[in-house]
Amino acid sequence: MIEAKNLSKHFKVKGKPDKVAVADVSFTARDGQVTGLLGPNGAGKTTTLRMLSTLIEPTGGAGRVDGKDIRADAMAVKAAIGVLSDARGLYTRLTARENIRYYGELRGITGATLEARIEKLAALIDMTELLDRRTDGFSQGERMKVAIARALIHEPKNVILDEPTNGLDVMTTRSLRELIRKLREEGKCVVFSSHIMQEVSALCDDIVIVSQGRVVAQGDAQHLLEISGKASLEEAFVHLSGETDHAPTSPTSPTSPASTLSPTANQGMMQ
Repeated sequence: MIEAKNLSKHFKVKGKPDKVAVADVSFTARDGQVTGLLGPNGAGKTTTLRMLSTLIEPTGGAGRVDGKDIRADAMAVKAAIGVLSDARGLYTRLTARENIRYYGELRGITGATLEARIEKLAALIDMTELLDRRTDGFSQGERMKVAIARALIHEPKNVILDEPTNGLDVMTTRSLRELIRKLREEGKCVVFSSHIMQEVSALCDDIVIVSQGRVVAQGDAQHLLEISGKASLEEAFVHLSGETDHAPTSPTSPTSPASTLSPTANQGMMQ
């Protein structure tokens, strides 16, 4: 389980007031569920995930992963999570297998156990043919597959994915969504951020709407429709967040029929 309680992050700006990236974010992400952070670019999603991943220290508030404090017990938190960050750089002189193996060894996994896990992950995310190719020249989708494999090599109980489908083609996106569903079926706690409305509707058991560094609403898609009185998740987001000029994007145009479908209908389309 991953918990955020009144998390905030202020960045110092020379000669100016502090920049408030996250003002007040609280939510609980439970095992066996996919929890989505939904919000426009600049809402504070990535900064929140970086704090929960112990990559940056909060200015205020608290966070816990499986009961371990992100500040007081950062190493234990690191051991309990797998993180796909927005930085997916690879060691380009190494093959995909060597990249993944290196991260496994950093986690203390070696020998036959490590090799078996690499093969299992490669099959799971359809990258077996990539394993023994040098990663120099990999497409964005191929790089993503290597990055997700190295994030999962130690079989973490908690998985944090920061906008994992950004820039991916249709088939790679479908593969990743199926992986997220499998992680949920295995009972893992999955948190991922997105600004794509239909993606969140299709995958998430719980949706946390973040706007201007604050949580403005939380619940499943049906609950968000009910409290907003709107007919679609997109309309609910705009109403609840007030982000009229910066609403999250959708794969369909705002005027197309698909953009006003209910979450259930959208989910059918995504699957």
